[in-house]
Amino acid sequence: MRQKRKIADNSNGVSKKVHKLITKIDKQPQNSENYLNLATYLIEQGSNDQATELLEKAKKLVTHPQDLDYDLAVCYYLQGKFDLALKILNQIPNDDLVLYQKALVFFKVGQIQKALAYALTIKNVDAKVLELIGDIWLSLGKTQEAESAYKKIDTEKRSAKINFMLGITVLARNRQEAEKYLTKSKKQDPKVFEQEQKKYSLLLKLVNDARKNND
Repeated sequence: MRQKRKIADNSNGVSKKVHKLITKIDKQPQNSENYLNLATYLIEQGSNDQATELLEKAKKLVTHPQDLDYDLAVCYYLQGKFDLALKILNQIPNDDLVLYQKALVFFKVGQIQKALAYALTIKNVDAKVLELIGDIWLSLGKTQEAESAYKKIDTEKRSAKINFMLGITVLARNRQEAEKYLTKSKKQDPKVFEQEQKKYSLLLKLVNDARKNND
């Protein structure tokens, strides 16, 4: 009963927030910022399709439709429409946000070298960028480069996924250190740990087998 009430309360909170944002749009239908705020909120709620539809319609209504381009590209990316995302991104001047999003798109479609080139061009490198750079290096089989990128992320900012990836990058070189990272990852978020473990199960098995043979 308590659980149902909690879900209902959360649903009411979302509805009120959406209603408030829609009211702002109704008052100023030509203001890009109002649409962007609602689209961002919809994405946070996992409603990527609704956010995309909102921004597509908004481009025909607002005074400066180009202001919506980046967020629309993000929506297309989240929907898996990488060609559409890239088409829009190529029309926007390159800044750090655009470069990051381009790197994400190219990484997803398997154009790894292009993804790396864009990611390494980003000037203001934060934890999110370092994570992407690490992921790209790892996909290229460059474990030392990947480890270096992941380790530049402050310890307190490392997610369960980051700690898992650090475990993977040092696994062949230092089993003991790897196990510390993997244990920490599992404690942080067992669900994420399990998801990542499935992705890298073959690699973990190969290392385990090699270790047994050497014992």
